[in-house]
Amino acid sequence: MYNFWVVTTRKVRRFSGGVYDLGLHVVWCPKYRRAVLVDRVAARLDELVRAKAAEHGWEVVALEVMPDHVHLFVKHDPKSSASYVANQFKGFTSRALREEFPHLRSRLPTLWSSSYFAASVGAVSAQTVQQYIDTQRERPWRKEPGS
Repeated sequence: MYNFWVVTTRKVRRFSGGVYDLGLHVVWCPKYRRAVLVDRVAARLDELVRAKAAEHGWEVVALEVMPDHVHLFVKHDPKSSASYVANQFKGFTSRALREEFPHLRSRLPTLWSSSYFAASVGAVSAQTVQQYIDTQRERPWRKEPGS
């Protein structure tokens, strides 16, 4: 009988209580799934997400801003729950974007819908999630904005 071990390189982080490697795939949408995340708004959203992650010491592995939703793969610390991580990004970016882009205030009562999707990255490899996010624009079934 043969035992095969698959060795993968993991980037683990240390804290006083141990080591961890926690990844989270988070998806959230604008209210009414409006396609408002385009051009300067999309570029600024990218900057804001990365700034918020850096503020918390989280690592953005992959980020894709689509016109009507956001995919984020982030490595976070063990003291931060999935809801905390998602709400940090949504709250911070909503306030900043609505201040900088007045058309977002006039078109939407709030920028983000109240829901989000979050999945821990463990059942699949981090590389698989990153590849999924990176290829979002190539999806043949994806609706084009305005159609």
